[in-house]
Amino acid sequence: MADVEVVGVAGREVRVTSPGKVIFPEAGHTKLDLVRYYLSVAEGALRGVEGRPMILKRFVRGIQTEAFFQKRAPDKRPDWVEVVELRYPSGRTADEVVVRDAAQLAWVVNLGCVDLNPHPVLAADLDHPDELRIDLDPVPGVEWPQIVAVAQVARRVLEDFGLTAWPKTSGSRGFHVYARIEPRWTFPEVRQAAEAVAREVERRAPGMATSRWWKEEREGVFVDYNQNARDRTVASAYSVRPTADGRVSTPLAWDEVAACHPEDFTVATIPGRFAERGDPWEGIERSHGSLADLLEFAESLPPHPSAKGTIPVVEVARARTKEEALAGLEVWKARHPGVVARLRPADVLVDGMRGRSSVWYRIRINLQHVPEPERPEQEPLEVDYDPWAGLRDQEG
Repeated sequence: MADVEVVGVAGREVRVTSPGKVIFPEAGHTKLDLVRYYLSVAEGALRGVEGRPMILKRFVRGIQTEAFFQKRAPDKRPDWVEVVELRYPSGRTADEVVVRDAAQLAWVVNLGCVDLNPHPVLAADLDHPDELRIDLDPVPGVEWPQIVAVAQVARRVLEDFGLTAWPKTSGSRGFHVYARIEPRWTFPEVRQAAEAVAREVERRAPGMATSRWWKEEREGVFVDYNQNARDRTVASAYSVRPTADGRVSTPLAWDEVAACHPEDFTVATIPGRFAERGDPWEGIERSHGSLADLLEFAESLPPHPSAKGTIPVVEVARARTKEEALAGLEVWKARHPGVVARLRPADVLVDGMRGRSSVWYRIRINLQHVPEPERPEQEPLEVDYDPWAGLRDQEG
């Protein structure tokens, strides 16, 4: 008999396999600890995922290895695990898991899902989102007070257009602001509305926030509106993130935002906070608003300017893992010490790129702060990983 712990929840028995497997090596949290965490905050976690199709982001060997993304629900699953068929822009379809109760939540976590990644639609209507999601993503060098200040601006913009803003930490470096919306608009319309929010935040907070899509153009906090595209997901409320200390994407009340510190919200601390204070997002399901005014405003905006193509950028590495990419960066730096001395933190562009089932990493260098005569030419990549090689071999 395999090492199994049976957890009774929501009238069902959920098998937790390898319960003692360490998922967070530094903090020592095991898979069973993670399951118990989610059950302790199930009311709040379900508020973020209930009834929504979900991509399974699985850390089968713990957070020290890259996750793989599984869109299709496992063929071998209990008959009480619901699925719904999604169609992606590529034309592919996938039967994705839909969580509706704490038993299904525990089953998903047992698969190795550390954080939960639901789509912004309900299974009953897959073409009309009922959430608008603003992801505040700081460029390197931006401090936390600037991020939460931009979050406050995003709140005011949403409220000025008749929407209720709900804040949470991302559990990583950034911050999330959600708004529930009536499920009347298509994905392109919701993305257009989110872009209008981003541009208005940028206008109200010049130098602090940016809506520029191309990474080399950004300064400050990027108001990421593209998380509203059909194929995008965001870590939901009470999701544990793959950080050494097990940080949690934590819903907040607005009067907590200015003084909050993301390192205070972890697997170890959130159950006590939840038991004492409850869920600050209680009531979000009754706050659906209209996008009509925001879309009217979006139509009045001029085309979004872009300087792409005029900013000098060289590519350094494409790698299977972040560690390999960063090792390639160090080799490049050693060869160009004079250039490195000219760079600012935000000039090193580290991108996690979504492949078919996992993330790979690309590193580029923005040379705009390097005098033109000193700028190196594009050289062969220090690490040259091709994430599509296997797929092309199969097709060939």
